[in-house]
This record gives sequence, structure tokens and C-alpha cells, in this order.
Amino acid sequence: MRIRAALTATVLAATAALAGCAGDSSPLPVTPDRPQADAVTPAPAPDGTKPAPPACNPRASLRPTGSLPEPGDMPAGSYMATIQERGRLVLGTSQDTLLFSSRNPFTGEIEGFDVDMGRQIAEAIFGDPDKIQIKVIGYDKRVSSAVDGSVDIVADTMTANCERWVDVNFSSIYYEAGQKVLVSKSSKAKSIADLGGKKICSAAGSTSFDNIGKEKSKPIAVARPAFGDCLVAFQRNEVDGISTDDTILAGMAAQDPYAKVIGDKFTQEPYAIAMNKEHPEFARFVNAVLERNRANGTWKKTYEKWLGDFGQAPPPPKAQYR
Repeated sequence: MRIRAALTATVLAATAALAGCAGDSSPLPVTPDRPQADAVTPAPAPDGTKPAPPACNPRASLRPTGSLPEPGDMPAGSYMATIQERGRLVLGTSQDTLLFSSRNPFTGEIEGFDVDMGRQIAEAIFGDPDKIQIKVIGYDKRVSSAVDGSVDIVADTMTANCERWVDVNFSSIYYEAGQKVLVSKSSKAKSIADLGGKKICSAAGSTSFDNIGKEKSKPIAVARPAFGDCLVAFQRNEVDGISTDDTILAGMAAQDPYAKVIGDKFTQEPYAIAMNKEHPEFARFVNAVLERNRANGTWKKTYEKWLGDFGQAPPPPKAQYR
């Protein structure tokens, strides 16, 4: 374990050094702003209940209207025109979710499936996928960053659910994931049902963290600012496992030869892009981009680029609209 911890520290230090020279405008989060304190499932209201969000179909988004405008010619008065005038699309995402949005240790650039979703939207607005500013945000800041306008879109392995729909607009679903558990290869556990009383880590503010606390086996939910921090905690024996979406865990297992992913999916996690509710025309535009990319093979090529090691690309999720 000492060797594993030393290797982890070395990799993280190298990544930080390279990131300081990166072309991204987003700085690495500084240590004082990333507390490592454990967290537990939020306490219910005094009467023992938690207010439920309005019932909805979280997969149903706003239907596109008409054909896409030509790049560089966004409709006057639209939010797309505001982005065009600014000269860049601002994408909020993470920097440590391998395959979806992680910082390349050699180039310092943030890349992955989610980042390419953002680049495709930038290309639809500008005709240039590089007219994008990547802003690193915490998992617990994904909704608030879309609400306060500090980013235009959030593409960050984010599950669309009714609670979040209250505050943001979501695109149609662009990826179907499900939650599993990562443990040590020496563990005899076969699923999360075998991990009662064990410390299981997930990112603060994620649905994955909430789901751990709902399990009948009663594992102990431990929060860290990001999943990269969970991996470090796991390698230091501070937690017994990590639980989040299967694709994220696969990326972690690829980084740690002593880890394995166990069990069947015990949740459904439909990923969608989050946007400010004040600009419904932008949500319709984003959905038109996603619709086009499903039809012309762009989605499939993106899957093969980043997730091809999981096997043949499945059909892209079908869009549902309100």
C-alpha cells in the first residue's frame, strides 16, 4: 500500500505541474478549497421527511424547433447569439473523470467524452470546436454553476433527475450509465449488498453519494470533493470502496491494478447537459445538435474514441421530449 500511495502522489504531482502550463483557462483547484473531511447522508427534516421534487419524466427535454442555424449566424436575441458575440462557449466539467473529462498528464488539456459533447456544441455555434473555455467545477457546484451563469453548459457525468430539473434545464439524454462498486481485488464482496458497515466513497453533491445511503445493507457513505480524491482515499486504505457510475469506475480500475468493479448496476443514471432555465431556446438548440449527431454517426464516433474498449458502441439513447 505504501508503494501504491507513493505512485499516486507522484502521478498527481506530475499532473499538477503540467496543468500549470495548460491551455485551459481553468486553474487547478487549490488544496485549502478542497476539504477532505468525511461527510454523511444529509439529515431529514425534523418530522423525518424530505420534501420530494415535483413528479416528472427526467428524460424528457425541450423539443428542437426547426433546423439548426448556420454556424456563425445565430438568431438575433438568442442566447446562442450572446455566446457567439463573446467568442467562446464556457463548459463546466471536472478534471479527474478518466474517459469523460480528465486532464491529460502529457498535454495538460482536459479531454474525454463529456468534453467532446461541449466541443460539438461549440462547433455548431462557431464552426470551430476549439472556441470553448473549459472551467473546472466541483461535483457539488454543477447545478449552481448553470444557475448563476458562470458556465453556459455543464457536461460532467451528470444524471438528469426531477430534483435538478427544478433549477436547470437538461438536454435530452446523451449517455446511459448505472452505479456499481469498486473494491480491492482481495475483497470477497460480490455487490454493494455485501458491504454493510463498510466505508464507501463518492463525490460530494453526486447522486451516487445519495444512493449509497439508500442501500439496505447500510454501507457508510463517505464524501470527497471529486472522484479522483476518492481513488486516493481508497489507495490509502481510508475507505473500503468507491461507488459511482460504471463507466467512471472502469476508468479508475484502469489506473489501479489492485482494484476491481463488482456487481450489477443498481441504479439508472441517464446523463444530460445542464443549462440555465432562463434560456429555453438554448436547450432546444443543444437538443437539435444532439439529434443531428445521433443521426449522422458523430455520437457513435465519440463513443468509439473514448469508450471503445468497453466493446461495440450501443445505439445512442433515444431522445424524449416534453
